[in-house]
Amino acid sequence: MPKRDEILVTLGRNVRRQREVKSLTQEKLAELAGLDPTYISGIERGLRNPGIKNVAKLAKALGITTSELCRGVDA
Repeated sequence: MPKRDEILVTLGRNVRRQREVKSLTQEKLAELAGLDPTYISGIERGLRNPGIKNVAKLAKALGITTSELCRGVDA
């Protein structure tokens, strides 16, 4: 199994943490962001590399800024 990218793992952790703080399911977050629940799952597990538009959609759906969602994501 290939090693997961730390940037994607950190972003995924941030998404999951914020989703849980807001008491949202992956399905509800997907609905609010206009994305597929399996896509959300892949992001949270650090398997998907979302584009900036989707990161912004997630941040908006979570009621936070894009920079807050990307906290700790360093290249």
